[in-house]
Amino acid sequence: MGYAKERKKLEKLSEKTIELQHFDSANLAIITDIFEQYSHTIRILKNKDTETFNNLYLNELQAVKTAKTALKLSEEVDRQIHFMAYKEVLLDAITKTIQATIDVA
Repeated sequence: MGYAKERKKLEKLSEKTIELQHFDSANLAIITDIFEQYSHTIRILKNKDTETFNNLYLNELQAVKTAKTALKLSEEVDRQIHFMAYKEVLLDAITKTIQATIDVA
């Protein structure tokens, strides 16, 4: 099965995620869009190859959702810390998914 298209999307998302350095409303909108695109892509991959991508779908996506919720519920003074944690968890999930597409190809 061809995973190049999804891998390319994920690589672009990874690049966008790396660029985020601080919490503000613009970066929050960007990271929210990245999360939505990652979520959509991992679902596509899970449906193509459940055996390979199901754990990523269940575990990594849940970790990203948990970090997103922590940011949403954080106090104003802690937002930068939670934003960076969210960014790192999301970047880690994207990186693991890229590697899985390479391994399965």
